[in-house]
Amino acid sequence: MRLSELAGLFPNAVRTGDDAEVRGIVTDSRQVSAGDLFLCLPGFTVDGHDYAELAVRQGAAALVVERPLPLSVPQLQVKDCHFAAAVISNHLYGYPTERLKVIGVTGTNGKTTTTTLIDALLRAEGHTTGLMGTIRTVIAGEAFSTANTTQEAAVLQKNFRRMLDKGADYGVMEVSSHALDLGRVKGIRFRTAVFTNLTQDHLDYHKTMERYRAAKGLLFSRLGNEFSPDPDRRQYAVLNADDPASAEFAALTSAHTLTYGIDSACDVRAENMRLTNRGTEFRLTYGDEFADIRTKLVGRFNVYNTLAAVAVLLLEGVPLERIALHLEGLPSVEGRMEMVDEGQDFLALVDYAHSPDGLENALAAIRQFAENGVITVFGCGGDRDRTKRPIMGEIAGKYSDYVLATSDNPRTEDPNAILGEIEAGLARTGAGHYEILADRRAAIQKAVELARPGDVLLIAGKGHETYQEVDRVRHHFDDREELRNAIRGAQTS
Repeated sequence: MRLSELAGLFPNAVRTGDDAEVRGIVTDSRQVSAGDLFLCLPGFTVDGHDYAELAVRQGAAALVVERPLPLSVPQLQVKDCHFAAAVISNHLYGYPTERLKVIGVTGTNGKTTTTTLIDALLRAEGHTTGLMGTIRTVIAGEAFSTANTTQEAAVLQKNFRRMLDKGADYGVMEVSSHALDLGRVKGIRFRTAVFTNLTQDHLDYHKTMERYRAAKGLLFSRLGNEFSPDPDRRQYAVLNADDPASAEFAALTSAHTLTYGIDSACDVRAENMRLTNRGTEFRLTYGDEFADIRTKLVGRFNVYNTLAAVAVLLLEGVPLERIALHLEGLPSVEGRMEMVDEGQDFLALVDYAHSPDGLENALAAIRQFAENGVITVFGCGGDRDRTKRPIMGEIAGKYSDYVLATSDNPRTEDPNAILGEIEAGLARTGAGHYEILADRRAAIQKAVELARPGDVLLIAGKGHETYQEVDRVRHHFDDREELRNAIRGAQTS
């Protein structure tokens, strides 16, 4: 594709140099191949313009810039490179979401579990799917690693193209507030947008809850302003009726809405819940229909995730009784209240909970079925929202019989400084049932040593992650591996 064709997508772009032929679009200079178009995306800590020279040395055929650069390569100057990335990648990859049914899930917590459930249920119905999110990208059964919860626009559109080429009819994706704010998902035609919940997180970026909520609302305001006689062209919003933000999101969209919940009047509702350490049972009602649901997912918060996924499948015309049958056979989700069983006499769980609401949900669920004490190991990430640290400390102290506060991903911060802020919250609980231990491996080992028959041990914060980031370096670290090793070590000692 010629640079002049791409320039024609913008009313006020300035093209300089030859009319280069471009074969792909890249935003990471390290991944540039000969013939690629390199977008100089401005960021928070780095600016893509600073890496343009490297991209040219790697073989970039042309650049998209917000300011002219003194490099002898064709350039397309635009007002906003982030917006240009969405526009150009859509065009370059043939507007794939016009043919693919895309289901996007946004919210503070529950995105990974909800998207995983939706994807699994669609596949159980015989569909070929693509799944993009925090853990990985999976296209027609082939897995790829991901750098962010929601990738840059160029990566998203390339993946949607891959999905179509592999015969997929659905694409399921997590949609982060960062991606919405930065315009990464502009140009995606969503079939359905799902809202899970809104609680404190990412205030290091958004600064206020109002701005955070507004970013989430963008998904629903962009959902379309049309009604179609073709059922395949209709668009839907699936909203958590028990979360106050849903009323605002419903007002933002012209799409058909379907609500779900437990406590409020809604379309898809859970009743008569039975929560255990091995799963959850409840009756789901939808209009005059009902089904008894059994899942291997643990906790009240996973009832919400299940309801959201069921609502999506109902909108796709799948009968409720078939959805219930599929759910019963689905495994738990990786790193989300994931059980680690080495034959020990206590229950060991690993969960990604890294926000106040996420941690409280996990611990409140555990308290409902714990036979004995609750031991919690958790930390808070560095270079992120500091205000949640004492809050999470207080939550851990409130629900746990013993807490080991430790490092998460300290990144460029001093781990002990982070722990000091967590301890301020722990101290507010008024009990001395906690310990500060910066070494996460040692904290997990200590927790295993403390565990007694019937206890529940929760390792929170990292879930599926297989690394720990310290001073900008990622070291291999998997809570599940560490927990297994600690349990085995305790059994042989």
